[in-house]
Amino acid sequence: MLTKMIETLKKNPRTIVFTEGTDSRILEAASRLTADGILGVLLLGNPDEVKEAAKAGNYNIDGCTIIDPLTYPEIDAMVAEMLELRKGKMTEEKVRAALAQSNYFGTMLVKMGKADCLLGGATYSTADTVRPALQLIKTKPGNNIVSSCFIMVKGDEKLAMGDCAINIDPSEDDLVEIAIESANTARVFGIDPKVAMLSYSTLGSGKGPSVTKVANATKKIKEAAPDLAVEGEIQFDASVSPEVASIKCSGSPVAGQANTFIFPDINAGNIGYKIAARLGGYTAVGPVLQGLNAPINDLSRGCTAEEVYSMSIVTAALSVPQEEEVDMDELEAVVRTVVATYLAAKKLSK
Repeated sequence: MLTKMIETLKKNPRTIVFTEGTDSRILEAASRLTADGILGVLLLGNPDEVKEAAKAGNYNIDGCTIIDPLTYPEIDAMVAEMLELRKGKMTEEKVRAALAQSNYFGTMLVKMGKADCLLGGATYSTADTVRPALQLIKTKPGNNIVSSCFIMVKGDEKLAMGDCAINIDPSEDDLVEIAIESANTARVFGIDPKVAMLSYSTLGSGKGPSVTKVANATKKIKEAAPDLAVEGEIQFDASVSPEVASIKCSGSPVAGQANTFIFPDINAGNIGYKIAARLGGYTAVGPVLQGLNAPINDLSRGCTAEEVYSMSIVTAALSVPQEEEVDMDELEAVVRTVVATYLAAKKLSK
């Protein structure tokens, strides 16, 4: 199933940086990726420790490049660039201390073009993977914010929920970006997006600043992405129940069948996805970062080597320039593997 995507990556050489170079799961995936000639791999860590860990697991990493942040010969140039990026926010001393950590160092390798993408989180927390990306990679052209989307999985059912992790009180225009980016993420995960712009009001049934914000954002989304199925402002029950939708929102192409949910703020989003996970039996995959200048993705700390391998291919494929078409059906197949291995890892980690 990976043949076409691998061929695309071989025609468009990509380099991925792994922040946790001594982790056995990372090393197993790196060994496979380089042996198959799919990706260039940068492993971060002390070379002796990385090689010893690879030897202990019998992983061949001869095709990988090992970089030690503490002895990197181009560190002064990296410090200078990061100082400029964090101008007025970090001193040189703090920048050097940050770059001694693999998460910041790896993100700067992507920023400086030494790598095309980054995959972390095997041992780092999500926050430690996301923070450097927000500070250093920043947003791609046309985007003003970085947002997040969780893919909620239960059996064969998949839903998308955003933004539940990053933007505290998004503006109307922020919600437009979040909705469009979350719809794009939903498509990658095999969801045909039907977007519900959630509120405590359905089409004017309630009043308040939040209602106005969501209603205005919905109008802007319809103008910016006229082919996207979107409804709002809409209450959650009207978005998922055909019976309620027939009463509150009759004739809507989204009401009663929504699968991509955009929350008005992080309070609602964070509470909402956790209710779905804890009481609804869904597993949350993510957060998937959206709107960045380069693909940065986060792993579960309970991930398997297979998940690292699959997610590496997805991350690298997303870094291929848009003019080089990636087979989206194949990308979706890889994502299904990622979801399956993620769920297995979650069960093992309990």
